[in-house]
Amino acid sequence: MFQVSQANTPSPSDPAASPAGTSAPDLPTTPAAEAAVPGDGTAVPAEQPPKKAPARRRASTARKAPAPAADAASVEDEPGISVVPAAEPSTRARRTSTPKTSTARTSTAKTSTAKTSTAKTSSARTSTAKTSTAKTPAARTSTTKKATTTRKAPATRRKAAGSAFSREDLVYGRIPIVGVSPVVEDGRFPAKAVPGESIRVGATVFREGHDALGVTAVLYDPQDTETERVPMRLTTPGTDRYEAWLTPTSEGAWTFAVEGWGDLYETWRHAAEIKVGVGQDVELMMAEGVVLFDRAAAEPGRPDSDVELFRAASRTLGNQELPAEHRLEAGTSAEVLAVVAERPLRDLVTESRRYPLKVERTAAGRGSWYEFFPRSEGAVLDPETGTWTSGNFRTASERLEAVAGMGFDVVYLPPIHPIGRAHRKGPNNTLVAGPQDPGSPWAIGAPEGGHDTIHPDLGTFEDFDGFVARAADLGLEVALDLALQASPDHPWVTAHPEWFTTRADGSIAYAENPPKKYQDIYPINFDNDPEGLSLEVLRIVELWISHGVKIFRVDNPHTKPLWFWEWLIGTVNAQHPEVVFLAEAFTRPAMMQGLARVGFQQSYSYFTWRNTKKEIEEYLHEVSHETSAVYRPNFFVNTPDILTEYLQFGGPAAFRIRAVLAATGSPLWGVYAGYELFEHVARQGAEEYVDNEKYQYRPRDFAGAEERGESLAPYLTRLNEIRRRHASLGDLQNLTVQSTSDDALVAYSKTKTVRHGGSAYKDTIIVVVNVDPHATREGTVWLDLESLNLDDADFNEDGSFWVDDLLSGHSWKWGTHNYVRLDPHHDPAHVLHIRRNVK
Repeated sequence: MFQVSQANTPSPSDPAASPAGTSAPDLPTTPAAEAAVPGDGTAVPAEQPPKKAPARRRASTARKAPAPAADAASVEDEPGISVVPAAEPSTRARRTSTPKTSTARTSTAKTSTAKTSTAKTSSARTSTAKTSTAKTPAARTSTTKKATTTRKAPATRRKAAGSAFSREDLVYGRIPIVGVSPVVEDGRFPAKAVPGESIRVGATVFREGHDALGVTAVLYDPQDTETERVPMRLTTPGTDRYEAWLTPTSEGAWTFAVEGWGDLYETWRHAAEIKVGVGQDVELMMAEGVVLFDRAAAEPGRPDSDVELFRAASRTLGNQELPAEHRLEAGTSAEVLAVVAERPLRDLVTESRRYPLKVERTAAGRGSWYEFFPRSEGAVLDPETGTWTSGNFRTASERLEAVAGMGFDVVYLPPIHPIGRAHRKGPNNTLVAGPQDPGSPWAIGAPEGGHDTIHPDLGTFEDFDGFVARAADLGLEVALDLALQASPDHPWVTAHPEWFTTRADGSIAYAENPPKKYQDIYPINFDNDPEGLSLEVLRIVELWISHGVKIFRVDNPHTKPLWFWEWLIGTVNAQHPEVVFLAEAFTRPAMMQGLARVGFQQSYSYFTWRNTKKEIEEYLHEVSHETSAVYRPNFFVNTPDILTEYLQFGGPAAFRIRAVLAATGSPLWGVYAGYELFEHVARQGAEEYVDNEKYQYRPRDFAGAEERGESLAPYLTRLNEIRRRHASLGDLQNLTVQSTSDDALVAYSKTKTVRHGGSAYKDTIIVVVNVDPHATREGTVWLDLESLNLDDADFNEDGSFWVDDLLSGHSWKWGTHNYVRLDPHHDPAHVLHIRRNVK
């Protein structure tokens, strides 16, 4: 379709906005486009007298490590091949009687080579050969009879010359299917999704000769029932690479497969149109069409309307009294094309192995996080004595309403345990702490207790329970820091010195990340007593789960062995599938991917340091297309340890720019308190905040800043509203980077088809950001219209379509290429929603 470029002109009434195009007609609000934001709760925890003694609680039972089980998830080197009927209806959901495995579905039918003259030889399989031991069939191929062969040897192991014909050692099925994605380590680990998330399924499928090929992606629920069957489209001609989108709807262990099949109708139609057009083999092509439609009409399960249409086409094709063009038209009409597109005529159907897809609860893959220190909320300085009174869970709960009001889903707390005195850090990471310095919460453990204890300044377990309950009333979940390390004062140091690393001089090694040194922290060592230490960590995690914590932000997981996380997360999720683990791992990609494979539901990412156009575009493509099978990036804009130069010197514009990129680039994003106040001053020579909250109290006047118009809170609130109301922003894999002419303009889009019952709507967001926080930038945005999934009804008569800016409220007509002008000091970004069905 011809597209019109709408070069917008500046609006005289709003010089700060991008150039305005034609004024938009009224945009109706629909239930599909808008979603409610959780309301405020009213429950307030009861006041309790403060206690001086620390709160310490242990889990009621300590579980022993389970005996190692056989590797049930192992995959055979060579998959098997199985055969299914050709006339299977394309849209029919079915339940198989064969027990489901994580990687395969086997058939118990007799082999296709039964009753051959060589079947009685000792080396050949007979027609009654059993296939119950087949674990990983590679393909299911449809012929006129059911048959199954099971692979038991590598492809290099062939039967002796002169033995019976066998296909059981062959790698390929009738239609070769290779390179299926998303598949993690050949299916030993599942790919990940959340309910309602659309997952991109890909495969390379090809065949011999020139006959037409069809490819289908099929989704099976945890009960092994087929729930979705979607035609796969060829991504680029000549590549044999096909893609489609599948959408699981509930939590559990799902599977998917790819089917390749001969497209009987398309093979005939292509040849018939060419030959009849040049007068070659006209009657032969008509006769073959008659055979094709007669066979299609006889397929079991065909609707009566299909049967009637196919029989009519057969009669016309066989009527030699009619002109050839008229006869051919009966077999290639729009009605026939529509029917075979929905219910194709398939032959030689070959199914790949089943691959696992773990669907976890929504919080595992979608959410907006807000981090704050409870001790700073309500902390008071006595100006006369210079002493501090710490905030606690009761005062911190008063901050929850504002956090929920900004639209965040998760409130994340740094460690809340007693803090060691030995080598305690003072303000700005100094090595000498005064008597009033609270120390770093990550230096866990004191004589009062360790990871199973609450710092006495913060309150009791009852206070903590009240904090969690208040958060739940406001629609917030509490995420707790799980930092597996200890201060020199931690009870573990004396009770279990084997859980640490002893150096040559007899001292215990403290934590280092040269040039950074953490003298107040001892790393733990899993090699000396792996069972004892693992069970202790499991006990601690279960304790906090019992107090309402369902999300753990894990500090430095890359400094612990992968086997431990695989065991811990697997053990916890077996009993508590709702528990989510976030990996705070800024390290090498191999380790970050490894942590994701073994079970971490989400991870911190390198987004924080991707600031230029090239860096942002490459990283967005990487996390949405290359690593998205298991790695879910949480785009935190800042942390107590990370204040980038971009934020230090970019001014308020930089804070808006990074917030837009984070909130729209990933379904997961996070903010550390103070971001909304534009806190940007760094400690000299470091990429972290001066007067860092890790080492001192830092109360803030959030309400006063907002009253003075000096707060980013309204902007963050709007971004979270947009995220909740537009389903396309809740998926990771649907991002497409769009082209721009300016080296500071970044553009990308997200589109998603959302189904509710029998209806569906399309949601598409286009984001354009000026990543230069200092200067106005202008240029052209070129859109890949195919990636926007537009319908004819979405276009205006001139070939344009309407976009509505969800940040500024302006609307424009856009097309294939579009002029934009973004002033970072006013509106550094467009978040555009495509208006559908404008006609």
